[in-house]
Amino acid sequence: MNELSQVGLRLKAARTARGWTLERLARAANISASTLSRLESGKRQASLELLVPLTKQLGIGLDDLVVAVPEDPRVRRDPWEAGGMVVHPLSVESSPVHTYKIHYRPHAAVPAQELKVHDGYEWLYVLSGRMRLQLAEREIILHRGEAAEFDTLTPHALTAVGPEDAEVISIFNETGARFHTRSD
Repeated sequence: MNELSQVGLRLKAARTARGWTLERLARAANISASTLSRLESGKRQASLELLVPLTKQLGIGLDDLVVAVPEDPRVRRDPWEAGGMVVHPLSVESSPVHTYKIHYRPHAAVPAQELKVHDGYEWLYVLSGRMRLQLAEREIILHRGEAAEFDTLTPHALTAVGPEDAEVISIFNETGARFHTRSD
């Protein structure tokens, strides 16, 4: 499937997300509703002459309609060890949202003065074991199947409680990923 084959579907999705009818968008872009219908269904070839006024009316860019589809969507990145944890990347490096499976070895609670603060936001889900989430003065024990999300401007630390190791899925914005998964 090439990049142009999905233009009609993406155009229709942008139109319907705004709650617009075919007629409303066609009229605003100064084309016929039947032309727009054929374009959305893939029965008409997309051209810049048609797409530019449509994207302008929808408030989107041409690059929102023509998206390169990777030949192989699998993520193939090597894990690394950092700060007593093993980090397995689950998203491509260029992703705006960074997802990791992180393996933690049991560790004592972090002293309050060593809790970290940084820009970002974090979400995590416990796959196995138990995790200690320290948020300022609070200590929360998360068990398998529990999730948490928090603003990383709150002083925080994550450690496995033990006796067994723990694994979590963690999702960060780019700033949070840089801070928590650096390999130095």
